[in-house]
Amino acid sequence: MLRSVPATSPEHSIFRVLHQLRQVNEKAYEPVILAIGPYHHGNDKFKFMEEQKLRYLQQLLKRRKEESVDRYMPTLRELEQQARNCYEETIDLSQEKFLAMMLIDGCFIIELLRKYILNKSIDEDDSDRLRHCRSCYLDDPLGESDWLQYHLRRDLLLLENQLPLFVLSKLYDLTRGPDEHHEFNVVAIEYFEFEGEGPDRNWARGNWEHILHLYHAWCTNGLPREPSLPCTPVMPSAIELGESGVRFRAAEGCHLGDIKFENGTLEIPVLMVQDNTESKYRNLIAYEQHPQSRVINYFTDYVIFIDCLINSSKDVKVLRSAGIIENWLGDDEVLAQMFNKMCDNIVSYGSCYSEIFENLNAHCKKRRNVWMATLRREYFHSPWAFLSVVAAIMLLLLTAAQTLYSVLSYQK
Repeated sequence: MLRSVPATSPEHSIFRVLHQLRQVNEKAYEPVILAIGPYHHGNDKFKFMEEQKLRYLQQLLKRRKEESVDRYMPTLRELEQQARNCYEETIDLSQEKFLAMMLIDGCFIIELLRKYILNKSIDEDDSDRLRHCRSCYLDDPLGESDWLQYHLRRDLLLLENQLPLFVLSKLYDLTRGPDEHHEFNVVAIEYFEFEGEGPDRNWARGNWEHILHLYHAWCTNGLPREPSLPCTPVMPSAIELGESGVRFRAAEGCHLGDIKFENGTLEIPVLMVQDNTESKYRNLIAYEQHPQSRVINYFTDYVIFIDCLINSSKDVKVLRSAGIIENWLGDDEVLAQMFNKMCDNIVSYGSCYSEIFENLNAHCKKRRNVWMATLRREYFHSPWAFLSVVAAIMLLLLTAAQTLYSVLSYQK
């Protein structure tokens, strides 16, 4: 009986989502149109994209003037066992089917990224490259559909939808053209349209496990590579912080490490919330929360931090007004509920934002800020309340003036 229990391995990096996380929102972890790797392999739901994968492989071979895939198979055979060891579950595919899956899925990904980068960097005045770019997208339903491109990006960031990055990098190097000077990691980061400066070559050569890990590492660039500090992640909401005199400002940086609280101002990178945002964050958190994961819980800490800031649609409105949140969902209440539920069944014993939590709580406990918060909450919560306070102050001043005038008149 014990022999049937699969052994854990330090090489495991592509996990199944933990049950307690999956049951909160199962759809967030499932592919919409694209299956990559063995976990969702062979599902008829993805038949359309399987046809596109084969077409992309044919285009790659045609571009390289190759009649078969024989050139790539010896390299993939050498990588087979290492690749199998990356998956948490034992993969019940024959060598032939497993190698075919790696080749077809891997070549699809690198060709998809190539086409995107070529289309993005094309100069309208460069007629030769423009003509080549248009030929790449000729009769290509993926290049012509924004909806498909949107969901392809989503599905490529699912924890259960990964290939080992060393397989993708090797296939990219084997098929690299003379004008392609960047490593695969740099191309992958550009595909996901990060803002700010692109990664330098030293960063790109990092030992990343798969595309989701690469995305995780880029977003957390600049944060300390050590476990989160112990703390209780509790603080007032955005409305309450504002009442205590905290100002909000959109940070210039785009990484999770760019959150700062200095001189009464809380700076947070711009958070664009779209339909796929929940799926992306849930998969990054699922990657962190797995017992065998070797990454630090930065996204867990970030989502808990945002959840503390947002209790209701009113808090979302405060952050939107400061330019911190761009709500593409339309409804502030939907966004608030999304972040409130995202922390369900998450385990956290500390936070990389422990110092910010501590400083914000200390700010709100200062006597002056407590009085200011009470004043704003009790008397300035609406225009009518504000006018009532102003009227009362004016009445008090007029009464005092009249009393003073009466006293002075009596003395005369």
